[in-house]
Amino acid sequence: MWVRNFPIDPLTEVFRNNCFSHALERSFGMADEVKSFPPEVIDRLKNYVYRLIDPRNGETFYVGKGTGNRVFAHIHEKFGEDDPGTKLKRIHDINLAGFEVAHVIHRHGMDENTALEVEAAVIDAYPGLTNIATPMDSGRSAMHAAEVVQLYGAEEADFRHKVMLISVNRSGLDQTLYEATRYAWKVDPEKANKAELILPTMHGLIKGAFTKVKWLEATAKNFPGRETRPGRFGFVGKEASNEDKKNYVGKRVPDRYRKPGSSNPIRYTWK
Repeated sequence: MWVRNFPIDPLTEVFRNNCFSHALERSFGMADEVKSFPPEVIDRLKNYVYRLIDPRNGETFYVGKGTGNRVFAHIHEKFGEDDPGTKLKRIHDINLAGFEVAHVIHRHGMDENTALEVEAAVIDAYPGLTNIATPMDSGRSAMHAAEVVQLYGAEEADFRHKVMLISVNRSGLDQTLYEATRYAWKVDPEKANKAELILPTMHGLIKGAFTKVKWLEATAKNFPGRETRPGRFGFVGKEASNEDKKNYVGKRVPDRYRKPGSSNPIRYTWK
């Protein structure tokens, strides 16, 4: 599997740092002037995509899509002691250090579907974000040319079971496929328990097959070594049979299950 942790040449690094510096200077220069968008601007702004930046090191830590004053609402969110979210903790730490979160509006004036596509592309460009929700795998995210050939040359899957598809594009890069697939998702446990197979996907291709034993609340108690994720669930399972893996692994997810721009990484093959 191709991993996007490639080195950046010095010229590109200088360019990116300069771009960040100018954006950061503009952000701080206007910080006292703009705390929200006026109504006449919101009307023209429509859907937009933005980045939140840590001014201490220039690192982008969150990419979002919104309308109205969404970006300012995120910047000024408060951190609670019982909140495990890394985004809010990062904002809290920035404020404690005496700084304000910097931001860049990447694109604006878009319809929602276009904004979802732009958001997904920007998320691809910044690994290690604090985003919890990630865009659904449309099969058109960042990949190597060899992966593009593999994707479009693969046979389309024919689902003969009640299958739950889980996109693991980002979480699958730094842990085993089983661990990336089983934790932690916003699902209806009643519906999820009806799935006969759970298939992790990456760039539109099915990468594995698991059968679940049971779904549990995503807590450190139920999943030792993991952070508690309120409102989310994980499953305890095992690898599917060799026959089931032969039927699905390496095959392409049909287009009807890969809605472009959708932010939900979960798909069911039944209603």
